[in-house]
Amino acid sequence: MKNLNINRLFWTLFLSVFAIISLSSCRDDSSDDSKAGPPVIEKITGSLDGEGKPVDLTPITQAQANNTVIIHGSGFKTLQHVYFNGTESAFNPNFVTDNVIVVNINENTPYANASNKLKLVTAFGEVVYDFTVAPPSPEISSYNSINAQAGETFKIYGKYFLNPEVKVGTATATIVSSTLTEIVATMPANANDKYVSVTTISGTSTAAQAVGSALYDDEIQGDAGHWTWSGTPIITDFVDDTFQGKKAMKIAFGGWDGADFKFNSRNVSQYKAFRIRVKSTVDNSSASLKMVFGGWAFQIVKPVTTGWTYIEIPFSEIGNPTTFDQITFQESGNFGGNTLLIDDMGFVLK
Repeated sequence: MKNLNINRLFWTLFLSVFAIISLSSCRDDSSDDSKAGPPVIEKITGSLDGEGKPVDLTPITQAQANNTVIIHGSGFKTLQHVYFNGTESAFNPNFVTDNVIVVNINENTPYANASNKLKLVTAFGEVVYDFTVAPPSPEISSYNSINAQAGETFKIYGKYFLNPEVKVGTATATIVSSTLTEIVATMPANANDKYVSVTTISGTSTAAQAVGSALYDDEIQGDAGHWTWSGTPIITDFVDDTFQGKKAMKIAFGGWDGADFKFNSRNVSQYKAFRIRVKSTVDNSSASLKMVFGGWAFQIVKPVTTGWTYIEIPFSEIGNPTTFDQITFQESGNFGGNTLLIDDMGFVLK
């Protein structure tokens, strides 16, 4: 019932907008002059905003696919086809007058290497108009190396990277190459403890991890030794299932088996928490991992699932360290052992 009421409200608002626009666009159509020539586009406006409220009639030059726009002009009564970037968008004749067309842009309309043109076809001709179908807002799924130094290249993975701009903090990163799903850029100077962002015409996406904050990011950062108690090898370049970048760690733990990781000592006073992603390969509600800090002074057990589980441990729970050089993991599911995947291990900025 709630969804039905929401739909009714949407269409009530939508029809109200259409009626207002139609009345404001009315002209003397008593003659057939408007039908005698090709259509004319004067402007394009939005319809309803993200909250379902009517928007003003300010002209727009772009919109994302699967969004509704209003085309203003004349000669629309005999409308036959609407194309954005060569892809046809269906329209409802009930939402077409001689001066207004309300149309939803086909969700499959291309936006990369496209013409950026709107074309209307009527019984009396056609018109082509400059209009950009924008991609969805960019999405960063990961980047690496998180600990890249100034002048080194790093890769950003994600979606909708159309004509991107990359910043690290407020500094612009030089783009070496880019596709819709991957960007190669050069890390600018003074990048540590800054966030990587990608901006396109559709918005900005910011990575979750600060530059320089990784302990594991496709490889162990500052590695000073790692081993399991049982002698089982720790796979540090597992590629079949990852969360961040292109590699993860895979550790086959026996029951209550553990693994020690030593790192070159580093200052962590700028951070507020330890972070890690863990995935269980066994579907068991008891699956868990014990993390040990400060030479067994602090032992924290967290449940893990067969999805990538995000774990964040505030420094206030492990003695507020200002330096960091080791961590111990212990399988603690108490069901005979588990193989765990580990990725995106590092710290969270204050």
